[in-house]
Amino acid sequence: MTITAAADGSALGNPGPNGWAWYIDDENWAAGGSPHGTNNQGELQAVLELLRATAGRDEKLVIECDSKYVIDSITKWMPGWKRKGWRKSDGGPVLNRELMEALDVEIRGRDIEFQWVKGHAGHPLNEAADERANAAAKAYQQKIEPRRGPGFVGDGGAVAAVTDATRPRPSAASVPRSATEPLWAAASDLLDGLDSPAASAPVELRLMLSGDEHARLRDRAAAQGISLEEALRRLI
Repeated sequence: MTITAAADGSALGNPGPNGWAWYIDDENWAAGGSPHGTNNQGELQAVLELLRATAGRDEKLVIECDSKYVIDSITKWMPGWKRKGWRKSDGGPVLNRELMEALDVEIRGRDIEFQWVKGHAGHPLNEAADERANAAAKAYQQKIEPRRGPGFVGDGGAVAAVTDATRPRPSAASVPRSATEPLWAAASDLLDGLDSPAASAPVELRLMLSGDEHARLRDRAAAQGISLEEALRRLI
């Protein structure tokens, strides 16, 4: 059996609010994005999230992509970049290195084939992914929660793989959030408690987050230009 999926990205302003999406069918798709990013970053993130969502499956994965930059980066240029310490032939740093390194990890041992398709040319999977990526970018532009999709549920409705961005949520959560609900906490919420005396000794805190919760925390951190750990510290 082969899993065939489309991965696509979108950016409003390039850079600007961006979105990503991968799509297999109406029961298996996911989308997300960030408040500020490029179209190429959205395209790369879409492939990365698809690989993470389908990790552990034995089936061949065919990825339809309308970005030759993404396909060439992964299938042609990446080995040379790695040999040169993630630098291009001219000695300059590889753009989007963090995403490239993550993709390098996820493709190891996988049976993957990329197929280039022309964008906006009626390819059903590509059109579906493009629509969802663009909708996610618009959601970030409007500072509302994007439709994240059900993720990858595989055959028979059983969850085959879950990731931060694609973990299925309870059915009630599939209802889109109200447009009036803020995507990010108010500034006062993030600053409260920062002037309190520090504890005399560090306290280790372990917290289990759902995929949706982690994605929202990641979005808040990106909006503030801080790490996930710092975003969580501020919320606490």
